[in-house]
Amino acid sequence: MQETAAARAAETLVAEHKANTRFRTLAPPDGPATIVDAYDIQDRYVALLGSEHGEAVGYKVGLTSATMQTFCGIDHPIGGVVLASRVHRSGATVRRTDFGRIGLEFEIAVRIGSDVPRGPCTAATIAPHIDGVCAAIEIVDDRSADYSSLDVRSLVADNSWNAGIVLSEFSLAWPDLEAVLGRASKDGAVFGEGHGRDILGHPFNSAAWLATQLASRGRALKAGQVVMTGSVMKTVFPEEAANYRFDLEGIGAVAVEVR
Repeated sequence: MQETAAARAAETLVAEHKANTRFRTLAPPDGPATIVDAYDIQDRYVALLGSEHGEAVGYKVGLTSATMQTFCGIDHPIGGVVLASRVHRSGATVRRTDFGRIGLEFEIAVRIGSDVPRGPCTAATIAPHIDGVCAAIEIVDDRSADYSSLDVRSLVADNSWNAGIVLSEFSLAWPDLEAVLGRASKDGAVFGEGHGRDILGHPFNSAAWLATQLASRGRALKAGQVVMTGSVMKTVFPEEAANYRFDLEGIGAVAVEVR
């Protein structure tokens, strides 16, 4: 994609977020024609966000279920960048009015303990580079997107809708992540659950996909970075003030208050 077109598309995204306009497909000639174009725009958009939100400290992986991939018309996950000021500790408070439309995703996050060599990666080859696992909630902002006409390339360009993450303390030892059960609750009442296997069969498969995707763009996962591997259940869109909690068996729990 031409650099000037990608830059214009990134500036459009910044302006739309500031104006709190509804998510829309990025129109030609600046909109992404391919998924590679979408990541070109994302790179420039994230760079523009850096002055306000700090450096990249991790990544998110989305569309980690076959159902969601089919819904969006692709056969692979998508990635986005997590910026420093958007990382919150468990117990954080967020306000719905700060987003076009806030969504919460209940996830397993992993911490990279040592630099991952650039190149194709598998769950087995990335496992030695992971030194921590925690319960996590991703904050997404879909800006009230119309899912009946969703353009996944424009979604990717918009940093795959990442608007923040909330993390529990990292556990240095963990049970079998394929079988681990996570339960989400609202004001103490459980409303959804899922297992680690619901994330591409195993959360490390998600981290490996991301490492491979980054390598295709000349990058690599670095020690200290966090990877949000994907949600174990469908996204929740809070419509009222409430306290949300995600308990991950054998690992920990994370909470966020939505006002």
